[in-house]
Amino acid sequence: MAPLLAGVPRVRRMLLLGVLLATSCILLTLKSPASSRKVFTALVGARFNTGEGVLKYVNPLIGTVNGGHVFPGATLPYGMAKAVADVNNWGETAAGFVSDDSKIAGFSHLHDSGTGGSPSLGNFPIFLHPGCPEDDFQQCQYTRASRAVDRVNDTTEARPGYFSIGLNNSIRAEMTATKHTTLYRFNLPAASQVQSKEDVVLNRPLLLVDLSDLANSRYGGNVQVDPETGRISGNGTFNPSFGRGKYTAHFCADFRGAAIWKTGTFLDVKANDTVKALGDVGSDFRIPSGSAGAWVQFDRAAKNRITARVGLSFISVDQACRNAEEEIPFFEFDRTLKDAEKAWAEKLSVIEVDHSGLDVDLLQTFWSGLYRALLSPQDYTGENYLWNSTEPYFDSFYCIWDSFRAQHPLLSIVDPQEQTRMVRALLDIYKHEGYLPDCRMSFTPGYTQGGSNADVVLADAFVKGLKEGIDWDLAYEAVITDAEVEPKDWTSVGRGGIESWKSYGYIPQDDEDNNGTGPMTRSISRTVEYAYEDFSIALMARGLGKPIEEKKYLERSRNWKNLFNPEQEDQYRINDDPVTGSSFKGFLQPRLRNGTFTSQTPRLCSPIYEQHVCYFDTQYETYEGSPWLYTFYVPQDMASLITTLGGKEAFIERLSYFHSSGIIYMGNEQSFLPTFQFHYGGRPGLSSYWVHQYIPDQFNASVNGIPGNDDCAMGAFTTFAFMGFFPVAGQNVYLLTPPLFREVRLKTPTGNYAIIRNIGFDARYENIYVQSARLNGKPYTKSWIAHDFFYNGGLLELTLGKEESTWGTRDDDLPPSMSTSYQDM
Repeated sequence: MAPLLAGVPRVRRMLLLGVLLATSCILLTLKSPASSRKVFTALVGARFNTGEGVLKYVNPLIGTVNGGHVFPGATLPYGMAKAVADVNNWGETAAGFVSDDSKIAGFSHLHDSGTGGSPSLGNFPIFLHPGCPEDDFQQCQYTRASRAVDRVNDTTEARPGYFSIGLNNSIRAEMTATKHTTLYRFNLPAASQVQSKEDVVLNRPLLLVDLSDLANSRYGGNVQVDPETGRISGNGTFNPSFGRGKYTAHFCADFRGAAIWKTGTFLDVKANDTVKALGDVGSDFRIPSGSAGAWVQFDRAAKNRITARVGLSFISVDQACRNAEEEIPFFEFDRTLKDAEKAWAEKLSVIEVDHSGLDVDLLQTFWSGLYRALLSPQDYTGENYLWNSTEPYFDSFYCIWDSFRAQHPLLSIVDPQEQTRMVRALLDIYKHEGYLPDCRMSFTPGYTQGGSNADVVLADAFVKGLKEGIDWDLAYEAVITDAEVEPKDWTSVGRGGIESWKSYGYIPQDDEDNNGTGPMTRSISRTVEYAYEDFSIALMARGLGKPIEEKKYLERSRNWKNLFNPEQEDQYRINDDPVTGSSFKGFLQPRLRNGTFTSQTPRLCSPIYEQHVCYFDTQYETYEGSPWLYTFYVPQDMASLITTLGGKEAFIERLSYFHSSGIIYMGNEQSFLPTFQFHYGGRPGLSSYWVHQYIPDQFNASVNGIPGNDDCAMGAFTTFAFMGFFPVAGQNVYLLTPPLFREVRLKTPTGNYAIIRNIGFDARYENIYVQSARLNGKPYTKSWIAHDFFYNGGLLELTLGKEESTWGTRDDDLPPSMSTSYQDM
């Protein structure tokens, strides 16, 4: 080639070389997306951000106020050990930390993220005083209430694997974590005397470990301190936060950085330096409830740092010590943090997105949502003290009623290996306890919020081809047990009213259940959930070659219609105000055994009308949502629902009103799917429209950036919305909308990429409507796509415009429904 170019003028040679190089890039693109990305990066810099490059966009503090209950501390993906500063604001401290002005009462090592209900875990908090008044350990504060100190404003820092905060007792605390161990680095002033709240004290730090938890639920327990090594170890028995039962946890804490001065124990406000053990490990004194524990006082730290390592276990103190010694043998904070960051980068690297032109807040919203979706369930494998098993064990399924709609389908795409292990864990729970959990935390069954929603999780994994190590015959046995065998107490597992379900085809408001006990309420929400769970069983029966059972459960999945009252009007009254409402007519309503309809105001339990009266202790017929909301919950047969509601135009008008009138509450997961259900009425553009209304209005990068408690589900919803598709959980169906990025790439289990590329994308989001689409170079007119795309890979190109188009609007292009295209589901 060189002789041919020698006689060409230099400028022309440079242009020709550019053309040849560009042609080479195009050829490489056609041959290999991975190769083309490397060449493009070398030429013009990174366009796609992934792995370590996106960690800076993860803000764990999003959702740490106003009921978001997000855990913002240091942990690994699905990690058991979760370290963070705990506040003394009981009403908001479900996850330990809150971004408000409440005081810091300690640093604990076990937490849940995004839960509703009571505070969860927060066991064995440690706390460091820089010294004690008059250098007297008895004058230090030991109880949670008395030791709490103010935080220093603007010192909180949170990122994957790391959390730090400054306190007004002159201490700055940093923390990181491994699977079962937390590591703290407490930084002290260099001066010989230190300001500790109102006092000036001698720099002789005192570190205490309290046996309490966030909910102050402990009873019993043991604690001891070794006066030679300073090791503090112990355990306690605690209550779960949303269930019945109890659990026991163990810890083992070691310290480095300073010589030991004194050691001792404390009960409530009284401390001593003579008793080194409380409970059954050296004393016949049973530890009462409240603050109790052990402490170590150090000489002044040589390098102005005290490092604390806390191993955790649900098996024994010995195992807690082994976990700590094996996972962090040398107390290396920076190395441990680096390993945590590497673990998070690896998990996030399955997704690559084009960041060009996007506001940083949007990038933080997306990557932080994906991060939160990987916080729970927590991998407790090797720590299950309930039974011996070689199967994985996950805890903090909190709750499946929340997570089945978005989080578990997301994991089936971005982390199928771990989702497979979670399914196996659910089956192992069934094998040993007789029922699949609907909610589970701290080795105890939580309360069922509706039906048996683990059925949908299993069906979702089944139709998407997850199989490694899964016994699908056992899985089918489990879902059949849910559907046919009523537990004696269905408060926390299984379904209630099964005989009524079979004989009436709905759960009556005046149901008489002689086979088991449970809350005799929520007849509307339980009916529609049972119907969809039966549909999920039918899909599994179809795949397992059981046509008779498939037909049976398909028929039962139609039972939602039995609660539709076509005469019910949308009218309501607040106090003595005039009756108001809308002209919409026909809603799901309670029904008696004799077939007579009763009435629940269609807007009851919505933001407009008495929102907070439909929780677990409700007396009403819907759970955490209104009849307006539950009337849309027919994902197995939206075509039939649309006909029932008067046809496509009437359905679109009703769904639009639902979104625009304030009835919807995006802080509950049932509202996720209705955001995309315009697809079924032939208006996929309206789904895109409402995605852009909720992002960034309700889902954003502020500390108040989610509309309700996260449950790891709010993060999953955000991730899907940004990537441009949303699952119909339990089905092989994803509803398509334009990504909020120019391009999204997902690594597939087959080693390829599933690529969704916007053509005509603009970062101001004026072009939000699909005009046409091509899949692997061929025209694609359907408004939905199957899981095969995310397994085998491919290229989906969406051409965008400013107005709705006819794309995805034909009957043949609508998402499948049981009554029209069951074979596609």
